[in-house]
This record gives sequence, structure tokens and C-alpha cells, in this order.
Amino acid sequence: MTVFDVMRGGLVVSCQPLPDEPDDPMRDAYVQARVAASAAAGGAVAIRANGPDDIEAIRAAVDVPVIGLVKHGTTGVMITPTPAHAVRAATAGAHVVAVDATDRPRPDAGSFADTVRAVHSRTAALVLADISTLAEGLAAVDAGADAVATTLSGYTPASPPTEGPDLRLVAQLAERLEVPVIAEGRYRTAQQVRQAFEAGAHAVVMGNAVTSPLWITRRLVEATPRASERRGR
Repeated sequence: MTVFDVMRGGLVVSCQPLPDEPDDPMRDAYVQARVAASAAAGGAVAIRANGPDDIEAIRAAVDVPVIGLVKHGTTGVMITPTPAHAVRAATAGAHVVAVDATDRPRPDAGSFADTVRAVHSRTAALVLADISTLAEGLAAVDAGADAVATTLSGYTPASPPTEGPDLRLVAQLAERLEVPVIAEGRYRTAQQVRQAFEAGAHAVVMGNAVTSPLWITRRLVEATPRASERRGR
């Protein structure tokens, strides 16, 4: 039995400050750990977290699996882009390391397979491949990924953006792969979560819609008269 068995049929909550908001008040390991503990108390089957400090704090605060990553850079491959970043996430306490497995060039000119080998040989963690297309998902499994997530669909040149989650990609991956398929990316409602499971998802990840007061408040504020007045000026 692996941590992915623990996640089967459940909701994973991503506890991360907004990446393009350096002054986000939620950018604090202690704060993210408390958010994660609240999500776990509410029934989350796992927590996704970014950065060694947050991973370590969250691992100490919850008794559910932690999916860890290390974001580095501002363009291209940023999610755990090298073997060194992946090993760092694992040693900080991640049960699973999320790694960009798209076909874009990596900053160290290495390959996704290099990172998989490093994690499997140097740590006890498993590898979750963040992909944007069916072809990338198939290639990631061939390279040794333990599971695949649709995290990057709509965020790469190979995958046109969509308003909501990419349910079609979830269904395609679930039909073709024997490893767990994790639905992630723009999931904001209970209905979308249900649709992902109907499409064959092993688990579903929700992030900002659950854990970012800044993101949630901005969306709600847009429905107020004051926002309408501002747009009309």
C-alpha cells in the first residue's frame, strides 16, 4: 500500500501563497501549516505544499500525506526543475515529490527521468508528474513516474488555456494509464470535483479556491457595486 492508495477517491488541498504575490500575507510556513491542519481536519486526504520550510512545517502539523515541490525560477519549468530540488523536497518531509514533466527544456539541461532516478534512488519518496498533455503523461510514466497530475494543462504552449479544469485530459489519461491520475488545475466547485471523479480521477486537488483568502476575496469583490464603479471610471 502506498500513499496514493490513501488518497484514492479523496480531495487533496494545495496550501500555497499566490506565486505572483510576494507580499501575500499567507507567505509564512507557520500560517501554511495551520491552514493545512484545518484542511486535514475538514477531510483532505493529502496536502500539496511548496518549499522546504512549508513542507517541513506542514509535515509536522498533519497526519496525512504531503505532496511537496520546490518552485524555482519565473518562466518555463519551475516546479521542482532539477534532481537537487526534488531531493530537497523529499528530505524536508514530502511523501511524494511533484515534478514538472512537460516536454519543455529544463534549466539544468537534464530530463524528467534524471529527477525520477534521483528521488527513487536517494529517498523513500514517490514521484508525481505534473503534465499538460496526454503525450507528456504517457512519457512520464515511461520515465518512471508513480502517478500523473494534470496540473499544467492550460499553462504551456502545448496546451491551450481553458476557463475551467481540463476534464477531457483527465479522462484520456485515466483510460490509457495504470498509475493514479490526479486531477488538478482550476478546480473551484464541488460539481467540478464530482466531474473529475466521473472522468476517472484517482484524487482531485483544489488550491486557491480553498486556501487563499487573497484570491477568494478578489473574485468576490468583483461582484460588488464598488468594483463596478471602479471599472466604469
